[in-house]
Amino acid sequence: MSRVVDADVRRGRRVIVVLAVLATGLALAGLLLGPLPLSPWQVLTGLIGGDERLALIVLEIRLPRVVLGWMVGASLGLSGAALQGLLRNPLAEPGILGVSASAGLGAVLALYFGLAQVSAWALPLCALGGALLATASLAVLATRDPNPLGLILAGLAVSSLAVALTSLALNLAPNPLALSEMVLWLLGSLRDRGLNDVALAAPFMAAGWVLLLSAGRGLDALTLGEEAARSLGIGLGGLRAQVIGGTALAVGAATAVTGAIGFVGLIAPHLLRPWLGHQPGRLLLPSALAGAVLLMAADLLVRLVPTRQELMLGVVTALIGAPFFLHLLLRGRRTLS
Repeated sequence: MSRVVDADVRRGRRVIVVLAVLATGLALAGLLLGPLPLSPWQVLTGLIGGDERLALIVLEIRLPRVVLGWMVGASLGLSGAALQGLLRNPLAEPGILGVSASAGLGAVLALYFGLAQVSAWALPLCALGGALLATASLAVLATRDPNPLGLILAGLAVSSLAVALTSLALNLAPNPLALSEMVLWLLGSLRDRGLNDVALAAPFMAAGWVLLLSAGRGLDALTLGEEAARSLGIGLGGLRAQVIGGTALAVGAATAVTGAIGFVGLIAPHLLRPWLGHQPGRLLLPSALAGAVLLMAADLLVRLVPTRQELMLGVVTALIGAPFFLHLLLRGRRTLS
């Protein structure tokens, strides 16, 4: 038995190392590649500020994009793995709780009322506020209702309400320019983001990562059933509040600075289960790295595809994720039949 456990631990470490190497390689590629390819020496010169033109490209354009791609992808992948473990539903992902939709509503309202024109911080702060407001109501339910189905239904209700109010704001947009800004923001992108966005999102994401990674033991116990988890000293209400709060902080901050980007939290854990199994705690950190790899690879694809106008990142992840979601549904039906 100990040999099996040791083999699983070694396999998990190898997967983490491979994903870390991939993430590092994609980060370097993100700094080197683009409409204007740069050499490693030029990138280094830009990073240390030896050339103003190179510093503008590397420090103001590419570096924030790479860092945010890593942070947002990690937040989505980690949140997806944690939610799938909490809800014991392999189709769960951050959007199921309405966090992304509520953050989108907050940002749209900032654009609708012109707050984004008053301050550059207004849009991300309103988006983060929308995510936290939605999560506060879900956290109350999580501590009172032990039924995961009730939490899923409440999340769907919050998401539907947020989408409806967002659609209303789009319908009543004060002018075509505001409407265009709202739609483009909702499509999700890492383009035109700066180090200020990184500084705004990082503390909230880091807090969310700590909450989610520390929930591994409780999620592992929950796989044995709720009664068994309670007998092991796991407070289910607290565990649900911890995972939901961590998801809100990480995904809410991500949505606040990049817009809505879906399906990464669904795909990342599923890609790892053939190697790591179904134990939620073992999937958390690798899923964060896999999410970062997926999002940075998708963003690199967006930047390098020769299109008339750069594709929006949320569109690309949806085009990849929707067929993957359908595949999971069909495979689940075949398993049950």
